[in-house]
Amino acid sequence: MDILTDDIEGCYYNRTVDFFYEKSGKNISDHWRSRDYAIVSLGMTVCFIVIFSNLLVMGAIFKNRRFHYPIYYLLGNLALADLFAGVSYLHLMFHTGPWTIKLSKYQWFVRQGLIDTSLIASVLNLMAVALERHQTIFNMQLHSKMSTRCVFIIIMCIWLVAIVMGLVPTMGWHCLCDLENCSTMAPMFSRSYLVFWGVLNLLTFFIMVAVYTRIFVYVKRTNKQMSKHTTQMRHKETVFNLMKTVSMILGCFVFCWTPGLVILLLDGMGCDACEVLRFEKYFLVLAECNSFFNPIIYSFRDTDMRRTFKEILCCLCLRGSHGKRVERGV
Repeated sequence: MDILTDDIEGCYYNRTVDFFYEKSGKNISDHWRSRDYAIVSLGMTVCFIVIFSNLLVMGAIFKNRRFHYPIYYLLGNLALADLFAGVSYLHLMFHTGPWTIKLSKYQWFVRQGLIDTSLIASVLNLMAVALERHQTIFNMQLHSKMSTRCVFIIIMCIWLVAIVMGLVPTMGWHCLCDLENCSTMAPMFSRSYLVFWGVLNLLTFFIMVAVYTRIFVYVKRTNKQMSKHTTQMRHKETVFNLMKTVSMILGCFVFCWTPGLVILLLDGMGCDACEVLRFEKYFLVLAECNSFFNPIIYSFRDTDMRRTFKEILCCLCLRGSHGKRVERGV
């Protein structure tokens, strides 16, 4: 329970969330405005779409044996990270606006930690996909020869690192004992942590873009050297199409997350003239939208994935109609 007393000199472990928001200059309204209703309604709608669409992707990968390869297991784990992001943002929607005042500090750290964990899980997944594609294509293969056990160890490591990174502020990298260093956007996060977070993720983005650029240059050069034999042409087209799909996923991720990370970085650097709070909500919604772009990309780029989606949806519709008939006694 948060109370208005100091338990250690110079620290504010027992202050309320409202105290830190006032100190940082981020005002919390104690009543619901039309803007709050619009943001929460839009956010919840997007969250439900994200959760359903990524469950569909995971179901398709599980159902169709064509997808039982390392690259698709990693893309399935990316869908799990997007699903986790949808749940995290849904949790945020129920703990934002005027509800923020009622949170304890620990609830606030959990709210932020869930979002941080989902971002790190997505970034690490994309990095793993980039390295898998690099290793596979440079060995002139369509699918990696990596064992299923190895893939699942990588997936477990991704989530372990993501969870630990999400817990970092809770474990001590905060500003509860250094109010002057508190962030404006996240009033209990240290500015130095936001700089670290922003630089780390942006640097990872640049590395992934560099890896994919190298792969595309290699594939383009190799294509010119390959003969026009039918088998080789089909193999080449399959490899290139899969590369395009993965690159579109990376491109959407970078496009949706970079603006938010840039304003986090500006906030961490103490840029008072940047008006970060003015853009915060919009960039948060943009970042959230990234989690349902991937299923759309799969639908347009992968014929087998699209067909599997239809099979799952038809199966769900048939079960629903059969259930209604049973209830009516038909």
